[in-house]
Amino acid sequence: MIVGVPTETFPGERRVATIPAVVPALTKAGLDVLLEPGAGVSAGFLDATYTDKGARVAGDRAQLFADADVILQVRALGANTVAGRADLELFRPGQIVIGFSEPLDEPQAACDLAAHGVTAFSMELIPRITRAQSMDALSSMATIAGYKAVLLAAETLPRMFPMLMTAAGTITPAHVFIIGAGVAGLQAIASARRLGARVEAYDVRPAVKEQVESLGATFVDLPLDTHDSEDTGGYAKVQDAGFLTRQREMMARVVAASDVVITTALIPGRPAPMLITDAMIAGMTPGAVVVDLAAERGGNVEASKPDETVVAHGVTVLGPTNLPATVPFHASQMYAKNVSTLLLHLVDDGALQIDLEDEITQGTLVSQNNEVVHPRIRDLLAKLRPKPNGLLARSD
Repeated sequence: MIVGVPTETFPGERRVATIPAVVPALTKAGLDVLLEPGAGVSAGFLDATYTDKGARVAGDRAQLFADADVILQVRALGANTVAGRADLELFRPGQIVIGFSEPLDEPQAACDLAAHGVTAFSMELIPRITRAQSMDALSSMATIAGYKAVLLAAETLPRMFPMLMTAAGTITPAHVFIIGAGVAGLQAIASARRLGARVEAYDVRPAVKEQVESLGATFVDLPLDTHDSEDTGGYAKVQDAGFLTRQREMMARVVAASDVVITTALIPGRPAPMLITDAMIAGMTPGAVVVDLAAERGGNVEASKPDETVVAHGVTVLGPTNLPATVPFHASQMYAKNVSTLLLHLVDDGALQIDLEDEITQGTLVSQNNEVVHPRIRDLLAKLRPKPNGLLARSD
């Protein structure tokens, strides 16, 4: 079975789905690795390094798609809605694609892949169970995003993070407030603490308090009813408008006292909750910095705009997207481990076996045999208005 690794076509995407160090594990499992020329160059991996590890280099992208049985991508169609459409005609029935595809946000893309007979697995849908931890690409990329968010804030803030005792006097530490203590938030806490900042953090899930404090931060305990704040996958649940209003009112004083605020609150398949209002920004000290890691999903911050720097009331608001692509070497290293582990989980004796009784397979399989088979994606499609020549999920 041939595994193809194409060059990523999403604008600014520098990651690659497989790195040279992973190739031997794939070839040992009976897989033949085929690389599009230059696929890993942006991440720092030359073609020669892949071939030294046992991979082959295709003549071009068309040949790679024509020869490969499995396509490994960072951004498959859905996560690459414009440029990714050029690959649709390159796919053939029965071909397999594994990658980020944002099926909960772009279910029509899942339909389009199904219409071409593609068997698609989505990395966003890896179940949060113990035996799937090494496949959890969302957590891997969130780790990088949390780290880079702190560096962006430190670069933008007109003061230093650490406390310093100097001949010119004492420099007090910056006050950083992290909202959301998931993987990205915890990494942001750790990174800000390493830079010497005084860190506070808040999460609607009180169970994460111990994790926050173990990293040296102070957990902000708001007197809100949070007994039903976490779903079975460990994500925060959607809260009603009344809860969000009370939450913002109580957080306002902490935000006002902060030099840096980093927001990380995301709920899969839903718009990001708006947590920081324009009025809260107005209460901050001019020169403060806010980094909204949810900007691509509607934003946690009223003033933020995706990939733009906005100055509101003297406060700089950053809305970076795709931060993992700004650290492509290690982001690719982590992602390659995640995606190859899933692939090897699906492979038996050099061939892909789809066991629908397996929780990991069942959870990540989006389309098969010209149908969207994932129940949640099918439900989303059923709510959409049928499009001309569009394939809708089966209703039975």
